[in-house]
Amino acid sequence: MAINNGFRTENFSSSDFTQNSPKRLTELTLLVLAWVVIGAAYILTSFGQKGHLPPKVYAFLGVVIATSGLLHIGIRKLAPLASQTLIPIATLLNGIGYVEIARWNPLAASYQAFYSVLSALVVLAVLYFVKNVRDLVRYRYLTLLAAVGLMMMPLIPHVGQNILGARMWVHIGPLSFQPVELAKILLVFFFASYFSSNRELLSTPTQSFGPFRFVAPRVLLPILIAWGVVLAILGAENDVGFAMMIFALFFSMIWITTGLRAYLAMATVLFVTGGFAVIHLFHHVQARISMWLDPWSAHNFANSSQLANGWFSLSAGGLLGTGLGLGQAGRWVSFATSDMITASLGEELGFVGLIIIVALFAMFVGEGFRIAQRAQSDFVKLTAGGLTTLMGLQVFFIMAGVFRLLPLTGITLPFMAYGGSSLICNYLLVAILLRISHANATDRVGGGVISVTLD
Repeated sequence: MAINNGFRTENFSSSDFTQNSPKRLTELTLLVLAWVVIGAAYILTSFGQKGHLPPKVYAFLGVVIATSGLLHIGIRKLAPLASQTLIPIATLLNGIGYVEIARWNPLAASYQAFYSVLSALVVLAVLYFVKNVRDLVRYRYLTLLAAVGLMMMPLIPHVGQNILGARMWVHIGPLSFQPVELAKILLVFFFASYFSSNRELLSTPTQSFGPFRFVAPRVLLPILIAWGVVLAILGAENDVGFAMMIFALFFSMIWITTGLRAYLAMATVLFVTGGFAVIHLFHHVQARISMWLDPWSAHNFANSSQLANGWFSLSAGGLLGTGLGLGQAGRWVSFATSDMITASLGEELGFVGLIIIVALFAMFVGEGFRIAQRAQSDFVKLTAGGLTTLMGLQVFFIMAGVFRLLPLTGITLPFMAYGGSSLICNYLLVAILLRISHANATDRVGGGVISVTLD
């Protein structure tokens, strides 16, 4: 040990940190704040709706505290150096979403509570079994095959379910889920593996055509084929929202890999030409575009009334909202706790409340990119960046659909909207980012030297 200019320098190994797990006081403090906000929201909603305290308030708070507290303790043991903000943000968003779901659909809320507990167990299982995300690079084509297989499941007769024109669901016995939620995470692993292995080739134009230079087609062909197959399957299922998201994810990750603006130009050309073809080939897409462009027409209003009523709810909320438990969105807005939960929250929390929710998602995305920047290998860096991009795209597409910036899609608002498949897979995404952030910190301090300020 040495004293130097007000700093005490000591040698620490990664095993020292694992054996003497940090108390993660920042995470615990933020979790306590999240518990207070969630509990207050639950109580205020009951007062606004029924005029008295909710009868099971202590049981509700007990489940919230026990679930996120279990996560906190598990992370202290399994990934003590991981990011301390991801779990509190996810817990707060999940809790606020649950309060809104319980407001309009108590049965769905009980299922959502079960999914939340299951999600916490998934996080702990991933942290326990996945010791290093870097090891997953060897399963490149296995993850691609698994992703394609999951996306094809809704096309299997008597297994896949067609709901509101989109064949996204799979029903097996008592279970019903959306396999594409897991497939999109597996695609991130595949893209990250392929792009990191071929980064130099993807970044170096070797072919020329007149004044233009471009990457050799043999480098892009395999990944374009994989991308095309994925979009074809999603097109066959009329799953427009996820097709758009996978398209944006693919080109976001290849741009992160290379930094070449030529790929953005390619994305624009493919989007325009592909969008033109899809609009003319799929009636479901035509209907979505028509409702987006003219939701008030007599021809469209029977199907676009969901969106119109959502706007009325947002308008009723105004700047500060009607107050928790005082909104009316659940009475006339279809899917008020799933696709349109943004409108439900906007009515009761107002524009200010939605800004706070967007800020929480922005903090999550910012932390994800910070984790990506600190990763030591290209594969891990791209995996963290891809997963973070995926989270941001989900939020953007559903909120843009509700506000009519884009056609409305069936993508759910992460952590907040009702849905077990979405909630579990979003927590799976969190678990992977936690494992990566722990590995980043371990790489920095393992066998090295850190400085501690003397107070």
